[in-house]
Amino acid sequence: MKKYIDQNINEIKDNLQLVFHELNVIIEAISNDDLAKTVADVTRSISEPFMFVIVGEVKAGKSSFINALLESEKEICKVAASPMTDTIQQITYGPEGVEIINPFLKKIYQPVEILKEISIVDTPGTNTIVSHHQEITERFIPASDLIVFVFEAKNPYRQSSWEFFDFIHSEWHKKIIFILQQKDLLNFEDLNTNINGVKIHAEKKGIHNANVFAVSAKQELEGNKNESGFLELRKYLQDNITGGKTPYLKLLSSINSGQQIMLKISKGILDRKKQYELDVEFREEIRQTLDQQESKSLKQVNNLIENLLNSYDKVTLTKINELNDGLAIIPMFKRSFSSMIGSSKSVKDWLSEIQDKLEKELNKNLKDKLQEGVVEIAESIQNMGKIVDLKIKNSKTILKDDHEIFSDIAEKRANVLKDLQETFSSFLSRSENYYDENIMGNNNITPNLAAGGGIAIVGVILTFVTNLAVFDITGGILTATGLIFAGFSIGLKRRKIVTSVKQEIHGGRERIEEEISEKLKNYISRIKFKIDENFDRFDNLLIKEQKSLEVIINKENDIIEKLSQYEADINAIIQ
Repeated sequence: MKKYIDQNINEIKDNLQLVFHELNVIIEAISNDDLAKTVADVTRSISEPFMFVIVGEVKAGKSSFINALLESEKEICKVAASPMTDTIQQITYGPEGVEIINPFLKKIYQPVEILKEISIVDTPGTNTIVSHHQEITERFIPASDLIVFVFEAKNPYRQSSWEFFDFIHSEWHKKIIFILQQKDLLNFEDLNTNINGVKIHAEKKGIHNANVFAVSAKQELEGNKNESGFLELRKYLQDNITGGKTPYLKLLSSINSGQQIMLKISKGILDRKKQYELDVEFREEIRQTLDQQESKSLKQVNNLIENLLNSYDKVTLTKINELNDGLAIIPMFKRSFSSMIGSSKSVKDWLSEIQDKLEKELNKNLKDKLQEGVVEIAESIQNMGKIVDLKIKNSKTILKDDHEIFSDIAEKRANVLKDLQETFSSFLSRSENYYDENIMGNNNITPNLAAGGGIAIVGVILTFVTNLAVFDITGGILTATGLIFAGFSIGLKRRKIVTSVKQEIHGGRERIEEEISEKLKNYISRIKFKIDENFDRFDNLLIKEQKSLEVIINKENDIIEKLSQYEADINAIIQ
């Protein structure tokens, strides 16, 4: 039978070790050193004896209680008038000796029979080692199997002990029993009052039907075993812990620790997942903002082009009509005759005058429209940058750098976000970020760049580009028109001249529509792209975070399921 039990225990131990190995994979992904130490301690404790951790205030009689519980003829834990336990002492089975682990921990080895099943951890008083509570918690509470709270029987209500109880119970949900030590100092009535008081206090804090034992180590060590209270305590331990159940209870305790660790991690994962979702939402808002502002700017370009073309059509139609009327035979005859007697302009002068007026009216009308349209486009592009800047500053953070589990991840994210804010603010303030060789060509507008920094320069650039484009296009039309006039015999070829001029003007119209539209739209798209480039590091963070969360969440579900299954298996065996 024992062979079967040992085989069963070893199989569960091996399975549990594998689960904790998977838990370590999560811890590595989390990069939380404190939690890594805790998991390592719990993993190591799976193969160690059932561990009692004794806690309580100074002078509550913890050391005397341990000596009496171990039924040792010698004083294993020193007892003195002043506090003796200034370090954590782990008492375990082995040849007699002491091993110093670190300044706060030493191991005491004793060849006491009960220590083959259990080990006992004696801790300093809860009211004297506040600065080292973390050491107790990290090293022993998660890996412990039974917490023994020792109180002075005459005053079991001291605040420091119950505060430590709150921490242990809320964090780790360990099995707890309460000891009222030095019961020989109280009468029966007062002792019962305090026993009930502890039970009521524990009930309020979530422990129902608390196990409270009143003992006197003094009476036990003096041989007064019937009065000492240790008989009742040992019977409870025998029935519930040391009576063959210790190996299974040890595994249940380890499973409980794993479940509490996973609970902490799961809560942290929820925060981390929520932060990731908020970051993805924030990034999508940035993309939507850029798309919306780009669409708005492109629509303004279309409106600008439409207004330009309307003005262009109006001016050129007037001049075409004037040219058509003036090239008729009778007006041409009158103008030729009058010019011969010096009473009016020659045909050549008249054509030059039409060209000059066309140039002036086109440039005036188009530049006015350009100025009005460019202001709107520039404002739209500037808003693109300003809105993005505002959204970066208002991005939501719920994963703080003091997060219990994911403080390292939170800090990395905070650094990336801070870098994004600083980089983008710098981007907005630097005018060279808005200069674009693709649309500026070899034209030098460096003096104009000095007129403003950052996004304020957009208007300067757009005005320069559009004015330059209009000048090139209208100048090209006029030059070509002049060549047409020079190549025809006036009057007799009126229709051909007007048709050629119309074709040239139509070509100019297409150039305005194509070149200005293309240059402005490309410029807007490139500015949008440059703004979006600032988010490259943040995007890489999101990609890595997505992958990390997928790994953690998959392993989280698997570990929780396996721990629950092993817990059910063990409970089925011992019940």
